[in-house]
Amino acid sequence: MKKLLLSSIIVIIGLTFIGRLSYLQIFSFSADQLMEDPAIKAIYDYPERGYIYDRYGKLLVGNDPAYDVMVIPREVKALDTLEFCQLLDIEKEKFKKELRRARIYSPRLPSVLVPQLSKQDYARLQEKMRRYPGFYIQKRSLRYYATNASANVLGYISEVNERDLAKNPNYVQGELTGRTGIEKVYEDTLRGSKGVQYIQKDRFNRDIGKYKDGVLDVQPVQGKEIHITIDKELQEYGERLMHGKRGGIVAIEPSSGEILTMISGPTYEPSLLVGRKRSKNYSKLHYDTISKPTFDRSILAEASPGSPFKTLNALVALQEGVIVPSTSFKCYNGFYVGRTLRGCHCGGGTRNMNVGIYKSCNAYFANTFRKIYEKYTTTDEAQDVWSKHIKSFGLGDYLGSDLHTGRKGRIPTKEYYDKWYGDNRWSSSYIISNSIGQGEVSVTPIQLANMTAAIANRGHYFTPHVIKKVAGTDISIPDFVKPKHTTIDKKHFDPVIRGMADVYKKGTAEYVQIPDIEIAGKTGTVENFTIIDSVKTQLTDHSVFVAFAPVENPKIAIAVFIENGYYGGRYAGHIASLLIEKYIKREITRKDLEKVMLSTTLESEYAKPYSGEPFKINEYNWRSLHAIKPKTEENPSK
Repeated sequence: MKKLLLSSIIVIIGLTFIGRLSYLQIFSFSADQLMEDPAIKAIYDYPERGYIYDRYGKLLVGNDPAYDVMVIPREVKALDTLEFCQLLDIEKEKFKKELRRARIYSPRLPSVLVPQLSKQDYARLQEKMRRYPGFYIQKRSLRYYATNASANVLGYISEVNERDLAKNPNYVQGELTGRTGIEKVYEDTLRGSKGVQYIQKDRFNRDIGKYKDGVLDVQPVQGKEIHITIDKELQEYGERLMHGKRGGIVAIEPSSGEILTMISGPTYEPSLLVGRKRSKNYSKLHYDTISKPTFDRSILAEASPGSPFKTLNALVALQEGVIVPSTSFKCYNGFYVGRTLRGCHCGGGTRNMNVGIYKSCNAYFANTFRKIYEKYTTTDEAQDVWSKHIKSFGLGDYLGSDLHTGRKGRIPTKEYYDKWYGDNRWSSSYIISNSIGQGEVSVTPIQLANMTAAIANRGHYFTPHVIKKVAGTDISIPDFVKPKHTTIDKKHFDPVIRGMADVYKKGTAEYVQIPDIEIAGKTGTVENFTIIDSVKTQLTDHSVFVAFAPVENPKIAIAVFIENGYYGGRYAGHIASLLIEKYIKREITRKDLEKVMLSTTLESEYAKPYSGEPFKINEYNWRSLHAIKPKTEENPSK
């Protein structure tokens, strides 16, 4: 019995030791522990990033094979540096700098020496690299673009830096990450997970095969493909229309908040930020401080909204009960603030709401604005009420979408004016320019488009967003699909919408109609000042236009902002009409209008501040189109 007990104890102890050793040998190694072992080399296998498709399943972004020249600093032997640099087509100083950087990162771990070789370069170098110990070529994939548009939406990827490595332990030196746009916001989805092979080396530092027969190796997992809300064809067409013009365009599907197009002009081809010339190209684009092609005007440019803002003041006044649609005011070719006459181009006369909207009468909305403030005992109280209504349309705050950046714009509060004038030391006459969208209010194009969608929906909107679906998942986007309601009752929207429809039928956009589509819109002209030689100088006005169509059951809401574009019905109105027709009909019937918009640029306007040329408005032969009339829209004097 004693012998059996002793034998059992010996067997149990032996099995325990064997089990523990097996666990330590097979299961307990972490990646960090393995990488500390000088006899083990890790070779990473980077997955392809997920493909990106538009709302109709058309490819926007795919992948192309590429190759990185890698270096393990401690394995580098003496070499002919000049010969090696000529082989890699890099400068000697660049080679030394990258090798030094790799040593600082880790002498044992691989680092990228020369990134993103083409297939042709790889074929040329493949055999010759064996002559240089410590260097090898690693396969990866780079972005391939099936479109020359949407750079601001799609974003770009680049190599991780020290900050990325410190923030995210899952990255390794040489890996790529999304920097802007969709590539950044949906990085975790698109990135996938990298694979790794552990290679055993002998005492002469020669590879002798997979460590533990590859039991610890990890296979790469490709990133998930995503479908976005952008309409590829509409985006490409809109960017063509914006050639030679600066500004932003955003179109939204009112029933869902899905962004149909998001255009910034000028822009650049996304393929410029791919490959070995990415850094050089990016520097050239980024430091173009005049055109600013990397500045996304569709979500970052803040400016006065101009006359489209009048529709909100009408809605606030209706909600506050200070006017009804039939309320009329007299226009004296403008309106008086004290003894000063502020201009208006509606022609003068008695105006009710409908006429005030479609003729864009400054006097009507100045009086309407005053009525809102006169309802309350103090301007502080009135400002609180007014700003609350305006902000309910998504203005004055970042919309919280899945875009990688954005600006809040500004809806001034009582605190804002108290800092300027003092508490209880200002009245509605001090801020009367807000009545026509020319005061302290500022908005971004995406906010204007969202405001228009809220009007089209008769009082609610969905947060604008670009994600539609992620392949293989039931992505949940509750913040986007849950409607947000304005503070305006639904019943008040119809008279305002009728006025916006009449803008097209008989108002300031009468000559930009599109056959068989009933559109509701509002033109806007925004005064444009800059400082030249320490002098405040007025330049050509900005052109603004908002619209939605069809009036009943709207499918698209759009905002167009064209810098130095004269008046609202000229550039912005024409471009908006063409994009609406393109989206709804999928073709253009107004070929005459299209030809003018595609061929005409505003480069001469943008050159004026730098050329010393007098600021005179150049008139083109618009009358020959029989559909574009000379300027009759508002150009208010502040």
